[in-house]
Amino acid sequence: MFMRNIYLKEILKFKDSEFVKIITGVRRSGKSFLLQLYYNHLLDNGVSAEQVVYLNFEDYGTIHLQNDRDLYEFLKGQKVDGKKMYFLFDEIQDVENWQKLVNGLRVTFDCDITITGSNAKMLSGEMATYLAGRYIEIRVFPLSFKEFAEGKLGKDYDSRKLPKLFDEYIRYGGFPAVALANEDMKDTILSGIVDTVLLNDIASRGGVRDINILKRITRFLADNIGQFVSHTKIANTLTSANLKVTKPTAIKYVDLMEDAFLFYPASRYDIRGKEYLYQQNKFYIVDSGLRHNLLNRKADNRGSELENIVYIELLRRGYTVDVGKIDTNEIDFIARRMDEILYIQVALELANDTRETDNLLHIRENHQKMVITQKLEEQTMIDGIPIVNVIDWLLKE
Repeated sequence: MFMRNIYLKEILKFKDSEFVKIITGVRRSGKSFLLQLYYNHLLDNGVSAEQVVYLNFEDYGTIHLQNDRDLYEFLKGQKVDGKKMYFLFDEIQDVENWQKLVNGLRVTFDCDITITGSNAKMLSGEMATYLAGRYIEIRVFPLSFKEFAEGKLGKDYDSRKLPKLFDEYIRYGGFPAVALANEDMKDTILSGIVDTVLLNDIASRGGVRDINILKRITRFLADNIGQFVSHTKIANTLTSANLKVTKPTAIKYVDLMEDAFLFYPASRYDIRGKEYLYQQNKFYIVDSGLRHNLLNRKADNRGSELENIVYIELLRRGYTVDVGKIDTNEIDFIARRMDEILYIQVALELANDTRETDNLLHIRENHQKMVITQKLEEQTMIDGIPIVNVIDWLLKE
């Protein structure tokens, strides 16, 4: 069992407040489990079971409630007079006019509302109209390496076991169901997650007709993690492979993948010019296990995989992450969180090459800089720039 306490604490910060708590993230990342944790917390802390309404809208038993009017009438019948109600709705985007319903519940009932969804679009459109300034998003990712290690080894783990465990984490990723499974089942579970995300969360909801093209674009992005990619390049590459793909199609499919939290883009930012360069983005996949499964190979570019893990971890820690450019030099990541700015280079190993630190030294701004690497030699500082082992960095709070 992997306890997602870091996310539960975020929910509890807004318990009994006016804010609707919206738990988002890729399919099977643990959103439903987190909702169940909150449910258990309520019952363990003085809330009676009759005050809590927990509905999973992917359950066929709720099909008669999947429009706003029927669901509202049902919830009125569940109300306990003089008591606060707790509404926990799993995958609520399957309910017609759910945005209007949630706002109506918030206004009409003395209630605490927590919902989950697997699509970023639920935070736009009518949602933004009805609940502007009245919701908080809690984005859930697959297990961090810290969660993975403590779940596998316990909190008092033997640090000598960490390198082998990190290899497993890179290979199979951090989806809880995968981490708990026997090794001979891990790829089967990952394949199921891939199919569910592509077919249900992307193709079905996005009206995608050609599943083959969708899968090819998905594999293209997975194969080019950490590389600058344009929609034109995607279209041209697939067209040269005898698949007629236009730029608008590439744009649509990539947007749908982002909406399903499968890939995250990193824009290019000119540090000296203080402006974004939008011609190309880099894309990172939400989980390294999905990448291996999509490409059907065990290992290829370990440096890119390391970069991907660092990027997702920065998002998990609440940073906004861009790719930096200063003159002709590239900075792997500019991570911003409130007033904090980090400049980060990621390298599999440094050896005798100082290129990574040299790039950082071109930045004159007085913000924290670091190099994150897997193969840490004796040096832990070069020209005042910390050299940090990736496992040590991932295990920090």
